[in-house]
Amino acid sequence: MSGTLWLVATPIGNLGDLPPRAIEILAGATLVCCEDTRRTGKLLQHAGIRAERLAIANEHTEYHRIDGVLAALGDGHDVAVVTDAGTPGISDPGERLVRAAIDAGFDVAAVPGPAAVIVALTISGLPTDRYVFEGFLPRSGRDRARRLADLAHEPRTIVLYEAPHRIERTIADLSEVLGGDRRVAVCRELTKLYEEVVRGTLDTIELGTPRGEYVLVVAGRPVDDTPVDDDTIRAALRAELASGRTKKEAVTTVAATLAVPKKRVYALAINI
Repeated sequence: MSGTLWLVATPIGNLGDLPPRAIEILAGATLVCCEDTRRTGKLLQHAGIRAERLAIANEHTEYHRIDGVLAALGDGHDVAVVTDAGTPGISDPGERLVRAAIDAGFDVAAVPGPAAVIVALTISGLPTDRYVFEGFLPRSGRDRARRLADLAHEPRTIVLYEAPHRIERTIADLSEVLGGDRRVAVCRELTKLYEEVVRGTLDTIELGTPRGEYVLVVAGRPVDDTPVDDDTIRAALRAELASGRTKKEAVTTVAATLAVPKKRVYALAINI
């Protein structure tokens, strides 16, 4: 019998959030892949677990860990994947190991648990029925500008992660591109002793001295039910083309942004 690759969510701050099933899976795994052996070692010690083997699988080494993981699964051993905090694969390593295990025919299962994106969303006070998780924005350049431009038209609630040394710049950029009147909830150090949630608008929010890890929950673009005319579509197409997008990319973006049929947008794009 082959083993199972287990994705085990770990506490994002409060160690009391480690569920009994996670402890059971981690205790039974022959190999535990983690970002930092010291941090994971402390977590296992807190849970009373003596791991048989810890192996580093971070953003730099996850790919090189694949062969060893597949070999362990093939020998019938269970392998657990954890990150420093939260759910593996969500802005953290894990996705490559999952893909490799599935492609090799092994079972993949998960022990659900904490994820900062969900915690922040549920306590933000903003709509939770539809949302989009963007993780970390590109740090600079054209990719960052393009992502921000896309978010300006996003009608769903937006969730972002950010580091303390970039939080003020990101809020300023969001205010400039999305509009300073957008509502936002800025969550810091979730589930930890100094957890803090600051709510307001992008142009009025005050965070104090940046410290700790941040999750931003930003209101989506207000939905306008006014029918979209052809001139509006043409103007949107020209703006997308001027930004460097291909005609195909521009059609796809405008159709999604304005919520109009793609065929209609394409027909108007032919003459531009």
